[in-house]
Order: sequence, then structure tokens, then C-alpha cells
Amino acid sequence: VQLQASGGGLVQAGGSLRLSCAASGRTFSNYDMGWFRQAPGKEREFVAAISWNGSSTGGRFTISRDNAKNTVYLQMNSLKPEDTAVYSCAASSDAKKWDYWGQGTLVTSPA
Repeated sequence: VQLQASGGGLVQAGGSLRLSCAASGRTFSNYDMGWFRQAPGKEREFVAAISWNGSSTGGRFTISRDNAKNTVYLQMNSLKPEDTAVYSCAASSDAKKWDYWGQGTLVTSPA
């Protein structure tokens, strides 16, 4: 599976942004999908995930998927400066490990 994340950018604190991750190469609907982020100088952390059948987990942000478009989204509202990070998407075929990773998209929310 090839993953291409997009939609990052500069947004003021309190603003919103929607990230997209387009998948290709395999049957997208068979995979659980996830979003992760890594801030400068910090470890990568989990943001949200959605299973192949649409069950989601996460915190402040909303993950969704459109299997017809082979795309998973991350809707981020009320952004804070601490949300500044590179956001990456990942795919899992067995719910045990993340098999495939996209290249990441930078989200910057200055104070």
C-alpha cells in the first residue's frame, strides 16, 4: 500500500484543518488506518485510528474514511500550538502493527 498525506499548512490557534491520506496499491477497505504525529524533538505519538469497518478511536480530532475514494481524513478543530507536528498516516492489515506509512504532512499552529 502506498500512502500519500496532504492538507497540512499554517493555521492560527483556534483554527481548523483537514488532512487527507490517499491510498493506492491494495484493497483500501481491508485495512485499518491511523494518524500519528511527531513534534520537533519528541517521539511519534498516536492521534486516531479507524478500523476497516468504520469503528474509530482517538482524542480531540475526528478520523473518517471514504472507501470509494481510498482516502482517510483527519478533521482537526480548535488547533493549539502544541498540535504543531508532522502528521503521518499508516495502514494496518491485522490490527497488530502498522505495516505501511505515508511521508507526512506538516501542520503548524503558532501561538
